[in-house]
Amino acid sequence: MIKVAVVGTVGIPACYGGFESLVENLTLYKSNEIDYTIFCSGKSYVDKVYTYNDAKLVYLPLNANGIQSIPYDILSLIRCWFLRPDTVLILGVSGCLFLPIFKFFSKAKIVTNIDGLEWKRDKWNKWAKRFLKFSESIAVKYSDVIITDNKAIGDYVDVEYSTDNVVIAYGGDHAMIEGIDVGQEQDYYLSLCRIEPENNVQMILEAFVNSDKKLKFVGNWNSSEFGRELKKEFSDKPNIDVIDPIYDIKQLFMLRSECKGYIHGHSAGGTNPSLVEAMHFQKPIFAFDCKFNRYSTEDLAVYFSSSHNLNSMLTEVTTDELSAIAVNMKQIAESRYTWKIINQMYEETYL
Repeated sequence: MIKVAVVGTVGIPACYGGFESLVENLTLYKSNEIDYTIFCSGKSYVDKVYTYNDAKLVYLPLNANGIQSIPYDILSLIRCWFLRPDTVLILGVSGCLFLPIFKFFSKAKIVTNIDGLEWKRDKWNKWAKRFLKFSESIAVKYSDVIITDNKAIGDYVDVEYSTDNVVIAYGGDHAMIEGIDVGQEQDYYLSLCRIEPENNVQMILEAFVNSDKKLKFVGNWNSSEFGRELKKEFSDKPNIDVIDPIYDIKQLFMLRSECKGYIHGHSAGGTNPSLVEAMHFQKPIFAFDCKFNRYSTEDLAVYFSSSHNLNSMLTEVTTDELSAIAVNMKQIAESRYTWKIINQMYEETYL
């Protein structure tokens, strides 16, 4: 039995983002040889359970995101001294400045997923970016295994740090639900993301304002001034449906199943979970043109770089081309982005 402690997520059941979905599915598909302990934010769960998917849950009295992510991760690592796991899986680099001290008192194997070059994200100020870059360098230096979720990030680690890494993406098949009757394809495109500048939200909205195509855009519009301004500006457009966050997997399944295509604006962060989830629905993908998205879709999607460019693509790509793209996305998803495959790759790093 290999004891694995997971540091760096809000916790499970998943209620936040990609890392949480990752951990939930790692525990769901785990082999009998793995015994997980997951650190969870007590601030994020009103009803606390202490086992989930046969994993032990340990709650800490801190938030897992924002500035509190640093003490949250450090406290998790301190608790690991007493738990004595064989392997510590760290998701993100916020608390990795503590790794030199942790390793001095622990023999646990350190496996760190450095996330999607967090220090490059537009939402951080220059001091936060410098801190995250420093934490990333400490993570790479003091971890036994570095996981990157996209080859473009893996190449960056090779060049920046001359360090080997393992590329492991995310599964997306959890978004599929069997036994639900799906209606006819509807006349709308779908976009789904956190409302942040780096996800090119405004670019996508402006492309549809000047189009006769319909868009349903799901996101956390009210979580920032940026989102609130966009919601105010675009919610009265007749062909754009600005939708508040949806966490019900059945509702998301229906939206994805019945749309005519998926618009993916992420420009940072490596392999994005919402993209690989969408690929499982055999829909044509229109993705922002960056190396992360091209790697994830094997250069077989439609790529845009501006509002005008996306607007043109929506009308210029033929029906036959879109059908071929949809089939390719499904084939890639089933060969690379299933949790059974991802789980096996993670467990191999623990040994």
